[in-house]
Amino acid sequence: MRRICVDMDEVMADTLAEHLRRYNQAFDEDLTLEDLAGKGLWAIAPMDRQEELRAFLDAEDFFEDLPVMPGAQPVLKGLSARFEIFIATQAMAVPNSLGPKYRWLQRHFSFVPPTHYVFCGDKSILRADYLIDDQPRNLEKFAGQGLLYSAPHNLAVTGFVRVENWLGVGEYFRNVRGS
Repeated sequence: MRRICVDMDEVMADTLAEHLRRYNQAFDEDLTLEDLAGKGLWAIAPMDRQEELRAFLDAEDFFEDLPVMPGAQPVLKGLSARFEIFIATQAMAVPNSLGPKYRWLQRHFSFVPPTHYVFCGDKSILRADYLIDDQPRNLEKFAGQGLLYSAPHNLAVTGFVRVENWLGVGEYFRNVRGS
């Protein structure tokens, strides 16, 4: 059976919405996704706010209740009937996230067994046929077919097969054989 690795943050879970919400609340700002077109929150936040921006991620509750990206559950459920699905997340970048990410996956994607969760620091270790990720740097190191999941920070990136959303993921794999 062919394997699909799926990134969690900004692909399955809307981490940016939560990060932006906390940022706006803490600094009495009104930044929107449109303000981030072509760049990340880190790039537009002033230097004196970078430490607090990181502290949001380190908070025990940050990853616990993230919104699920629209369409992720039904599309992944359908793909899991034809492909072996692995969730690959760079959790080691935020060690506090291990428990919350595990619980989040159990709550929202219980059809993917915990033995298929890959909590890593470097995705170049992944061995699969496909990787769906929002970070071009992860796709550059990947030996299989990478799919760039659209996010505000990667809108100007070219050179990858791009999927706009989970409907696009489903469409991409519609005629791809899983075995």
